[in-house]
Amino acid sequence: MPESKEIVLRVTPPDAGARADKFVAGRLPELSRARVRELIEEGLVLRNGQAAKASQKLRDGDVVTVNPRPREALRAEPEAIPLDVLYEDEDVIVVNKPAGMTVHAGAGSSHGTLVNALLGRGQSLSRGGDALRPGIVHRLDKDTSGAILIAKNDFAHAKLAAAFQHREVKKTYLALVQGKLAGETGRIELSIARDPKRRVRMTARRRAAPGRAREARTDWKTLARLAGHTLVEIQLHTGRTHQIRVHFSAIQHPVAGDSLYGAAGRIRIGKVVLPPLHRQFLHAAKLQFVHPRSGKEISVTAPPAPELRDFLAQLAAATGEGDARAKIDAALAAFL
Repeated sequence: MPESKEIVLRVTPPDAGARADKFVAGRLPELSRARVRELIEEGLVLRNGQAAKASQKLRDGDVVTVNPRPREALRAEPEAIPLDVLYEDEDVIVVNKPAGMTVHAGAGSSHGTLVNALLGRGQSLSRGGDALRPGIVHRLDKDTSGAILIAKNDFAHAKLAAAFQHREVKKTYLALVQGKLAGETGRIELSIARDPKRRVRMTARRRAAPGRAREARTDWKTLARLAGHTLVEIQLHTGRTHQIRVHFSAIQHPVAGDSLYGAAGRIRIGKVVLPPLHRQFLHAAKLQFVHPRSGKEISVTAPPAPELRDFLAQLAAATGEGDARAKIDAALAAFL
């Protein structure tokens, strides 16, 4: 890692009382707030010669020293992580990704990725994309589980990338959304853009980013209604970032467990408070694609993660309806 030159900042009266992290970020705009916090956690920000804390209030005359050492270069590295393989041949592999696993290395996340797990099993992967994303032709959010398709070679990668671009890959999701959706089927057609106020989010508000929004379409079908929630089957016709989460939040039915898009942190049914889900209730349940070499139609189903089934069972038990669990089981069986 290249050496970096220390930067010395002196606190003047206008900055007295400011938090250390905000002070450094304000004085060094080339560093993001997130990077400033990382430097503080690594002991690379000192206040009067002592390691600073992010929330520490500064005083007039304090000397703040910053060593803006660059991040270590991200790399895809083999890791021994078990995977639930749903389908595999010489060209492609389909994995049932668990929630909590990122697909590839990125800011703040270089270990425990799907790519690292694939490399850890001695998997050959295509090199048609970014070096951090070998084999990756589409993605799932970190806290979304389910079927993800990976290319083992450049031939398969090119074919599959074209299929995704032309919307020839059918992706079906299972989601639990808050509230009772009106009707048995529906369509959401709202363009999506990056939220200018909260960059970690997307938004379907047209005023947020005029001219930058991209069209998006989500079709849904009701599978069951339970305790103020609706279990839905979802077909994606476009593949925008956070599309399902943004669309259902925009119509006031956020995905259960998705606090980023407005879902309740705790669910109360009468006197019963359910344990938090610790993820969004969103699962890529089915994937249908044309095999890049044989031309054969491939259909793969990913069973819902155990924590999702358990959450539905808790909802059913909390309602007190004797047949609620049976209805949920029947809906899932019909769907899968």
